[in-house]
Amino acid sequence: MSRYGENRYFWQSYNDEDLLDLRFCDLKLKIANAPLQERIEQLYDELKGRDIRFRPHCWLSEEWFSPDGVPGIAIPFYMAHSRLAKLEYRQMFEIEGGNTRWCMQLLRHEAGHAINTAYCLHRRKRWRQLFGAFNKPYPTHYTPNPKSRNYVIHLDWWYAQSHPAEDFAETFSVWLRNRNKWQKQYKGWPAMKKLEYMDELMASISKKPALRRSRERVEPLSTNRKTLREHYESKRAFYGVNVPDVYDSELRRLFRDQPDNNGKRRTASAFLQKYRRELSQLCARGIGEPPYIIAQVIHDMIIRCRELKLYVNLPDDEMKIEVAIFVSMQTLNYFNKVRHRVPV
Repeated sequence: MSRYGENRYFWQSYNDEDLLDLRFCDLKLKIANAPLQERIEQLYDELKGRDIRFRPHCWLSEEWFSPDGVPGIAIPFYMAHSRLAKLEYRQMFEIEGGNTRWCMQLLRHEAGHAINTAYCLHRRKRWRQLFGAFNKPYPTHYTPNPKSRNYVIHLDWWYAQSHPAEDFAETFSVWLRNRNKWQKQYKGWPAMKKLEYMDELMASISKKPALRRSRERVEPLSTNRKTLREHYESKRAFYGVNVPDVYDSELRRLFRDQPDNNGKRRTASAFLQKYRRELSQLCARGIGEPPYIIAQVIHDMIIRCRELKLYVNLPDDEMKIEVAIFVSMQTLNYFNKVRHRVPV
């Protein structure tokens, strides 16, 4: 249990619609004395345990990121209060960093970026030899190789493969946790060279002051006049896709035109609505796309199933498996092959 309780705010009892109309600057959010502070302190303890003097400063913003040129970590607003986390889930069907394990994974990853910035590590020749060109343009999507052993595995969807900077941050995250564990896990992998280099690199900056010491807060909530509604409209537009049409014949194979033999009128639209969030999470984990995209596919299915008056006549657990396979295939057909959007 956290030793910190949640800070109290005037808006925490607002319903979703009223909350969405607030501007970020009106939230008056703070990290101090909230559970998030304990997680940041855990990160600092881990850095201290590795004899790293530098401590990246943290602030609240719209998303997770570590800015170019600023050795700090921006943390999304919803991490500062459970009421905002609930809103995030209802809007996007997931909470990135929403549990302690996931939050610490992201903090370690962003700390890797911040330390790279603080000590200008990407300028070193060996860094470039192992990780690649730091100034390489970020791709809109990337196609990972799940079988590759050239990269460590930390965040989901083989994120180290997306860009040299992300490769470094992911390698740092694995290195930070437990030396005995990664020596065993990555034994015989080419990625071990990067972890061993990380040992040397961090030893070279041990207890040294940072070269870049800016405490600037990029895109802080305190000056953000955007409403939460505008934020989520933009976020959904960014992750949205024009999903393929759901063909009537395919839906009729999945569902039925008549109720089951017992006369139970379990409509397909009601079934999909009931399990929409669960299916969105399940399919998102399976194919590596944001739950919001999956939810859009299911939304289109709900509308068409209602128009076609289709029914469910399998037990819920069996039906969920059938629908999950169908939705995953529909989404993958759109993307043609597994591609992953790289956050801006």
